[in-house]
Amino acid sequence: MPNSFNYAEKWQTDLLGIITDETLTSPFIVSNVNWLSAKTFHFTQKSVSGFKNHARSGGWNSGTITDTDKPYTVAHDRDIQFLVDKADVDETNTTASIQNTSNVFVRTQQAPETDAHFYERVAQAALANAKVENVALSTWSADNVVSRLKALFKNCKKYKSQAGGLIAYLKTEIMDYLSVAKEFTRNITVQNVGVNGTSVQTRITDLDGVTLIEILDDDRFYSQFDYSDGFDAADIAQAINVLVASPLQVKTVPKISSIYYFNAGTHTEGDGDLYQHRAFWDTFVFPNGKDGEIDCIYVSLEPNALFTTTITSAYGGGANKSTITITSTQLDASTAYGTTYWYKAHATEVAAPTVYSDATTAGYTKMTLTEAAQTFTFAAETKIRVAEVDAYGRIIGVSAETTIVKTGT
Repeated sequence: MPNSFNYAEKWQTDLLGIITDETLTSPFIVSNVNWLSAKTFHFTQKSVSGFKNHARSGGWNSGTITDTDKPYTVAHDRDIQFLVDKADVDETNTTASIQNTSNVFVRTQQAPETDAHFYERVAQAALANAKVENVALSTWSADNVVSRLKALFKNCKKYKSQAGGLIAYLKTEIMDYLSVAKEFTRNITVQNVGVNGTSVQTRITDLDGVTLIEILDDDRFYSQFDYSDGFDAADIAQAINVLVASPLQVKTVPKISSIYYFNAGTHTEGDGDLYQHRAFWDTFVFPNGKDGEIDCIYVSLEPNALFTTTITSAYGGGANKSTITITSTQLDASTAYGTTYWYKAHATEVAAPTVYSDATTAGYTKMTLTEAAQTFTFAAETKIRVAEVDAYGRIIGVSAETTIVKTGT
């Protein structure tokens, strides 16, 4: 008979300990969550009204208390199975073999992905709530690193005064600048991030009450990932230079961890023992309890240089018709991630918008992009420019200005 015992229930504390020790984001991992269902828990936002003027003639002013209950659903659901050759199984101690496989998998695969998913979720929340800047790493230096970091922290200033209230993750280059900055007088030391002496080590320091942690593995530090096989930066991902978040409002919530082991002959997957592992977790960014705003995160992103767009114009086969052909380095991949294309035509000139600026598609018309070449009818316009816009409304690529061809030859 198959062995249906869930080993994860036996080793839950140990496995969670490994994840905590092997992740840089361990301060954000929580396990004491009030679950409403198999994958949903609730977060209650409480707000209260303020003081009112007191009347000395007697009486009290009435205020209001508002509780808004919002459910959150865990969505990051992962699984894998391995066929373990008979020769690799210690038949005298099968349980130890299972636990060893679990420990290695959690340490080398699940823990790094936990970090990557955390950074992605925070970055996506920052993008959705305009809590980002797009500044190239090449513009950072030892002379400006302190002032720039302090400017980033101001976006989450209410959490700085609370113990452990704010953590910033930095790329190695920025930590290097900080180590030689004249304005910075604190020590930068190699420390354990987790609670145990065997946990992952990296350079850690603090600035203005904010804990600064160096990111040693840049592969985890992107705004979006493809999880088809492990995790890899998505085609349209931006590298993260600095990510600031408060453990008071940002939580990584593990839900399900299932580990099953089937002896050879009890399954049909091959000649050997079968190991199965499922993990179910997610990271959530909660609003504050005063006005429901997201003010606990801020991210500094590297402008994405992958997006280059060119357009050509040819006679469209009719009066004032032009066939506009778009060529983009990310045309296929970007549309899959919600990127859209917009055009703007003008009689004399179409000024270039600023890529990654807050001003986005004013004056532009969205294209229904089913193929790269499309035919448009123009009147007096003779110039056109095409912009790529991401899912958050930011222009991330812009073409050169092109003359519209409206007559045949």
